[in-house]
Amino acid sequence: MRVAIVHDYLTHMGGGERVLAALAEAFPDAPIFTLVHDAHAVTLPIDPRRIRTSFLQKFPGARRSHRYLPLALMPLAIEQFDLSSFDVVLSNAHSFGKGVLVPPGTLHISYCMTPTRYAWDGSHKYVRDFSSSTLFQKFAPAAISYMRIWDWAASQRVHSYITLSHYVMKRIQKYYGRASTVVYPPVDVDRFSPSGSEGSYYLVVSRLVPYKRVDLAIRAANQLGIPLKIAGTGPELEQLQARADSSVEFLGFVSDEDLPALYRNAKALLFPQEEDFGITPLEAAASGVPTIAYGAGGALETIKDGVTGLFFQDQDVPSLVSAIKVFEATQWDKARIRTHAEQFSQERFIREIQHEVSAQWASFAKQQKKEAY
Repeated sequence: MRVAIVHDYLTHMGGGERVLAALAEAFPDAPIFTLVHDAHAVTLPIDPRRIRTSFLQKFPGARRSHRYLPLALMPLAIEQFDLSSFDVVLSNAHSFGKGVLVPPGTLHISYCMTPTRYAWDGSHKYVRDFSSSTLFQKFAPAAISYMRIWDWAASQRVHSYITLSHYVMKRIQKYYGRASTVVYPPVDVDRFSPSGSEGSYYLVVSRLVPYKRVDLAIRAANQLGIPLKIAGTGPELEQLQARADSSVEFLGFVSDEDLPALYRNAKALLFPQEEDFGITPLEAAASGVPTIAYGAGGALETIKDGVTGLFFQDQDVPSLVSAIKVFEATQWDKARIRTHAEQFSQERFIREIQHEVSAQWASFAKQQKKEAY
């Protein structure tokens, strides 16, 4: 079984890149096709010789500013990859990767992180948040309308879908009209371990972009006067710093080597956003640290209310403040929290994804032989 992996683009580290690293380990001979690759921004345990980039890699500044390339170039570039020599193409995609073209004898399985948000339920928010330019505001809706048409057409090219949560499963059914199988993404739980002592601060680990709602964590910390550490960078940094009181500390980028200690010494992780899955609550859990999360999206599948964390029901400051007060009055079992996280290990993901891909290939190949006679 000759496998190729397709990834949207390799320009920053995030949950999708962690999944890619596990896929690369699961299929060690598979080359990785991606639109652009910034080797300085993305540090993965993958031999760079495995990575194949599109013609966009040659565009000046594309590796650091691919978001500003004309949207129409992305579909064109992803469709240029020649995948005719592979039995199985496994796309790890939240946008363009699922749009690759494969020949009739090749099985295309998409590990779909999410239907492209700015083409569907996030389109209006994307136009508001991306740029306040009058020219952008005028022409962006037409470009997104084009992307919505292409995205739906691309979604129909995929033979089968695997996804990361039941929450996303419903969105794939709604926007693409396709069924999917859930294989929860990997968490490298072995990197983390609980501390024997009580944590001393609240923690946010996140990119600083609007939908992450880090502003809620800051305003709640301000109101309660509690220590809050924020690990991450992003375009909202200056705005968030302006809102923060002295009890809030911005740590900037935190390396993979330093992150376990940061979790281990935390009292709780604050998770005020709605995510398709959300790996950070499980990294916190692997460290024996509970999470206070907005009760929506993938968090409902990864956090056990009252055991590994608790939920606040309204995405606003009063609801989060109330949840923190409840948290402070609750006893938490670090060992039990850690045991929960172990169900989402990287070894489990690799085993399940290998089984799923092999089973689907066997069925597909059998059908191909049947149709040949």
